[in-house]
Amino acid sequence: MGVTAGTVVRVNGPVVDVAGMDSVAMLELVEVGEARLPGEIIALERGTATVQVYEYTGGLRPGEPVEASGGPLMAELGPGLVGGVFDGMLRRLAGAPEFLEVGARPATLDRSLRWRFVPVVVEGEDLEAGAVLGSVPETPTVEHRALVPPRIAGRLEWIAPEGEYTVEEPIARVAGRELTLLQRWPVRRPRPVRARLHAGAPLVTGQRVLDLLYPLARGSTAAVPGGFGTGKTVLLQQIAKWCDADVIVYVGCGERGNELADVLQELSELEDARTGRRLLDRTVLVANTSNMPVLAREASIYTGVTVAEYFRDQGHETVVIADSTSRWAEALREVASRTGQLPAEEGYPPGLASALAAFYERAGRVRTLAGAEASVSVLGAVSPPGGDMVEPVAAHTRRFVRAVWSLDRDLAYARHHPAVSWRDSFCRDADALAGWHSLHGDWNWGERRVRALSLLAEADRIEAIAQLIGAGSLPDVERIVLLSGRLLREAVLQQSALSANDAHCEPSKQAALLDMVLALHDCFRRLLDQGVPATRIEETDLAEATRVRDEAGPGDVEAVEAVRGRLLATLGGLL
Repeated sequence: MGVTAGTVVRVNGPVVDVAGMDSVAMLELVEVGEARLPGEIIALERGTATVQVYEYTGGLRPGEPVEASGGPLMAELGPGLVGGVFDGMLRRLAGAPEFLEVGARPATLDRSLRWRFVPVVVEGEDLEAGAVLGSVPETPTVEHRALVPPRIAGRLEWIAPEGEYTVEEPIARVAGRELTLLQRWPVRRPRPVRARLHAGAPLVTGQRVLDLLYPLARGSTAAVPGGFGTGKTVLLQQIAKWCDADVIVYVGCGERGNELADVLQELSELEDARTGRRLLDRTVLVANTSNMPVLAREASIYTGVTVAEYFRDQGHETVVIADSTSRWAEALREVASRTGQLPAEEGYPPGLASALAAFYERAGRVRTLAGAEASVSVLGAVSPPGGDMVEPVAAHTRRFVRAVWSLDRDLAYARHHPAVSWRDSFCRDADALAGWHSLHGDWNWGERRVRALSLLAEADRIEAIAQLIGAGSLPDVERIVLLSGRLLREAVLQQSALSANDAHCEPSKQAALLDMVLALHDCFRRLLDQGVPATRIEETDLAEATRVRDEAGPGDVEAVEAVRGRLLATLGGLL
């Protein structure tokens, strides 16, 4: 490690003041005390540095030495990340001792494992930064591509033959620099790309309310705000399990440890519908739970997005799920209070909005340095105290994301899951994605979405009136809107995370279910026009429309169309 740069003069919880730090830089990584606790410099003033320590500081005392590393907090990147469990500093937890000693430094990547490397370039080629050197089958579902690091380019002087290598053994020499399967990158610095691109294909989450009403483009951002008990974690876990990304980076940021343990167990047991392999074979889990050091929480989301950018640079579609950004913001608030920063709204630091913007800005669809198109999508949960949606974290996050999937307490308590509110949610990618769907054969996608949202809004308006005067007093046309709105909610928007058929839903079945409800609504209107009273329509047994979402398989369009045909025939018999 580095040389002694100073001594501890004051300990204030996880924030430590160090004297004698004349030749260090902001955000430089240091080791504090005899236990060599990792920390990061967050303030410098006349030779005194303020360090945020990423470990428990009990027993640390003034006079203990501090050593500087000469560089910022770095993430180790290479084969062995996928399927692993790491802490907020990307130290490996899976396979580590049950209790880590304070200051322990378990390596991110196992130095003893040997990976089969298959080169795809030949000696003498001129390689640009980010070029692919070869491939490593990291898991059965993720091909790891060894890259020339950013800022290194030149003639390939030597390439290792096909064989097995550790992450520290040389595999190539470019412009006089020996390269290995291991790269290091500062977690707070975005990895470079050739160009940023406009929104393209949708990120299919497998959740109907999201894919049909509030879709997200690959490389975009979404927030999931909701009070306690509304189902944020369950919804994000469902997306982690079933979305069509190549690599998932799940960051448990200050949440309960048992929830992350459940995620890990389910990912190990569940089968990826696309590949037939374990879902864990495409997932990186960064665990910084509520019982772990609070300031490592602040670094965990940067660690997670750095890992995602690394796989993006290999040409993979990646998704970062941060649960939750509110707990991360609380870590920022704790640092700010201990360093004497002037508090802003509700005690948060004045730079909260800038920090949120910088985090979400690292999402995007890009052309990588190697010329491939790939993306990082970022989904962040927001846990406002008391469900207050105008508190600073929730309010600022709404400004920077492309979609908000707001969870409603009343829907959750009514056992309507996912409890995504169609009143408070929005999506800024819908127009672009409507064009994409039109180009790929579903020209009716945009119209279908608009009709569904209009029907929900009209049903909500009428329901408010019905609560005052009773549904039986409404005109027949409005009673039919209430019936159609209920069908839309129960047959399409509700989804069971515990059902093998309904936990995820393919786009074809999603469209078929929504088309069925809209066709039934149109049929109701025609029957009214032909003199059939609303009472007779309401008495018709339509339960099959609700049951089919759970009884038909995730992509069973034929079963949905068969139910649609039977129900339309039954309604036709009312004439």
